[in-house]
Amino acid sequence: MNLAYFSSLAMVTATVIYLVALTAHAAEWASARRVDAGPSTTDGSPAASSATSSTAGTAARRDRIAADLTRVDRFGRMGLALTAVGAALHVAGVVLRGLAAGRPPWGNMYEFVSSTLAILVVGYLVLVWLGKMRWLGLPVTLLLSVGLGLAVTVFYVAVAPLVPALHSVWFVIHIIAAATAGAMFNVGGLASVLYLLRTRAERRGTVRGYVVRLPQPEVLDRVAYRAVAFAFPLWTFTIAAGSIWAEYAWGRYWGWDPKETWSLVTWVVYAAYLHARATAGWKGRRAAWLGVVGVAMFWWNFVGINLLVSGLHSYAGI
Repeated sequence: MNLAYFSSLAMVTATVIYLVALTAHAAEWASARRVDAGPSTTDGSPAASSATSSTAGTAARRDRIAADLTRVDRFGRMGLALTAVGAALHVAGVVLRGLAAGRPPWGNMYEFVSSTLAILVVGYLVLVWLGKMRWLGLPVTLLLSVGLGLAVTVFYVAVAPLVPALHSVWFVIHIIAAATAGAMFNVGGLASVLYLLRTRAERRGTVRGYVVRLPQPEVLDRVAYRAVAFAFPLWTFTIAAGSIWAEYAWGRYWGWDPKETWSLVTWVVYAAYLHARATAGWKGRRAAWLGVVGVAMFWWNFVGINLLVSGLHSYAGI
């Protein structure tokens, strides 16, 4: 047994714990279906007094609602605690992978996916600690379960030295920027999906259960915008740093390699998103759908290009 073994063990264990956390958050959402609609909070915490006052008809009904809210909160706290445990193992797995390889753990798709998701879960937990984002528990654990599950089962490759093209300081700079931008693009994408879910329920007059516990649509819209506004300059820098790195590795700054092309497509989609909001006043559903398209482009570039299209960026296998 060596560091690579313990890294893999930590990653697999984290994946299992994320799945259990996902189950707890799913139970949280399912339990909330019994709670009648009422004013929501911005952090996903129980709004017992609001829900009770809006639905109080009898003492028995108040007791039932209070019991339901307690159950919802219990599942939510369980999911959050499990996510924190999974995150600790996840980060440990990334660090051990780097120690086993004797280099930054970003030399192939397995390492990049696991590192990006580690940044995402740490950022999510920090935001929860600041009292802002507990309502993201279900979609975040779903993304972590699927993403890290694919990493440890499909994308996994044994520890190996870097190929010569990756021996550059720009390797570290480029990957750190890309991983951080990717994590924030996903936060923005998840907020956009939840915005569409909430506004759809409002239009149908079916704002019940956990949907009512989500922030108001304008808050979700603002979270999505701020996440993209934070990530976009980093993604711009990622492309610029990658161009400098390409000149060092391949003797040209830009060559329309599939990964380069789709990185640019992703940049254009998010540039359109920010431009539309700034100049045309796009907010709400149109902006949310454009944000969903943007994160879909990111994931296609992140996974689809690596698996289905060959190019210079295939130097590290998957």
